[in-house]
Amino acid sequence: MSTEDENDQIFKALSHRTRRQICDLLKSEPRTTGMLCDLLPELDRCTVMQHLGVLEEAGLVVAERRGRERWNHLDALPIHAIHERWIGPYAAYATSMLGKLKRQVEDPTGA
Repeated sequence: MSTEDENDQIFKALSHRTRRQICDLLKSEPRTTGMLCDLLPELDRCTVMQHLGVLEEAGLVVAERRGRERWNHLDALPIHAIHERWIGPYAAYATSMLGKLKRQVEDPTGA
């Protein structure tokens, strides 16, 4: 799979509010699927599992079986890669442009 296809999967996975919420819940510590269901009472277990499947397919969640429990761990490396590729460079560009605009506003003559 190409890097662009992988990025598409990550963006797709993060595009849904519930999946972002699951990532937030896993940020501090791994949780079982049952724990996630308890923390998301508006969703049934099947829906939580479907969202976890999308996150897992995108490489954002790693599932570990311990007996009857499925522990879900957040893998933040794909998010970091997106940050390095997209967010960091665009933020630097935006900061540069804002600095340029500020200088032009403060000194319109360019002196």
